[in-house]
Amino acid sequence: MGNFRLAALLGWQDVAQRYRRSSVGAFWLTINMGVLIGALGLIFGTIFRSPMSEFLPFICVGLIMWGYYSQLINEGCLSFISNTETMLQLPLPFFTYILRTWWRNSIILFHNIVIFPVVLLIFGKFISFNALLVIPAFFLVSLNMLWMMVILSVICTRYRDLTQIIQNIMQVGMYVTPIMWQPHQLPADKSILILDFNPFYHLISVIRDPLLGGTGTLLNWGVVVVMALAGWTAALLFLNRFRSRVTYWL
Repeated sequence: MGNFRLAALLGWQDVAQRYRRSSVGAFWLTINMGVLIGALGLIFGTIFRSPMSEFLPFICVGLIMWGYYSQLINEGCLSFISNTETMLQLPLPFFTYILRTWWRNSIILFHNIVIFPVVLLIFGKFISFNALLVIPAFFLVSLNMLWMMVILSVICTRYRDLTQIIQNIMQVGMYVTPIMWQPHQLPADKSILILDFNPFYHLISVIRDPLLGGTGTLLNWGVVVVMALAGWTAALLFLNRFRSRVTYWL
């Protein structure tokens, strides 16, 4: 708990320092995200001839959550490297730096998610009781993102070029994950490969579907739970194996 309080304080300071002396503050990110959602929603909704009342809320949640996952992965790779001086001088647990990155981006997510109720109000829609599923979904999603960050931070500290490769993978991943297109637009024979074997599809669906009135499929929830259990087992073994070498790689 002490580590979490320290990580939360450091993460909050990161956001505050980034937008110090700005009159709008971190809501600049919300404004930028709102413009992006409006522009891409109108363009791709028109291209796919989808009703805007359905497509804009869909792409709104998808882009916000993908931005969150992408930032966590990209910044997670640098969690140790960007804290080199602190790590070499203070004997803080390594997980503190992972939590700092997670909390900093979670604050930004909480700023951006306010766009979603605004989009619903524009189309005269309201959030259903199924949206309560977002609470356990966010908990599971956070567990998954944290174990990914633990493994990537160790690997990228050792192999610095890997950070650039992962950033490119995340850019491509946005286009093969149903963010700007809807799952039902895929041919039936392609959906299994592109959807079922895409972990980010399940991570986004357990958040997006409840917010849009659904519940997510059993496969979505099952994959997210299994990923969390298997991922944390692997992450703990991995960190225990290479913990003593991290400071030498910095």
